[in-house]
Amino acid sequence: MGTKLYIGNLAFSSTEDSITNLFSQHGSVVSCQLIIDRETGRSKGFGFVEMSTSEEAQTVISNLDGREVDGRQIKVNEARPKENRPRRSY
Repeated sequence: MGTKLYIGNLAFSSTEDSITNLFSQHGSVVSCQLIIDRETGRSKGFGFVEMSTSEEAQTVISNLDGREVDGRQIKVNEARPKENRPRRSY
């Protein structure tokens, strides 16, 4: 299994294809998922990319963290496991 990375501060115009192309310059991308707001259909400005090895993930972090992409300085770091938190009731 690869290493999952968190990507934050993405431009709302960023696409999964553009992020995959950027990250694939530094290694083999297993998957890319940008988080979309269910109500608006717009990107929430963050997502996850899985790299095939931890070495490639570290290369991506050192090369892309803080880099300007689509006019925004992106944040790239290793994703943390999802916390179990109670669902909100409406």
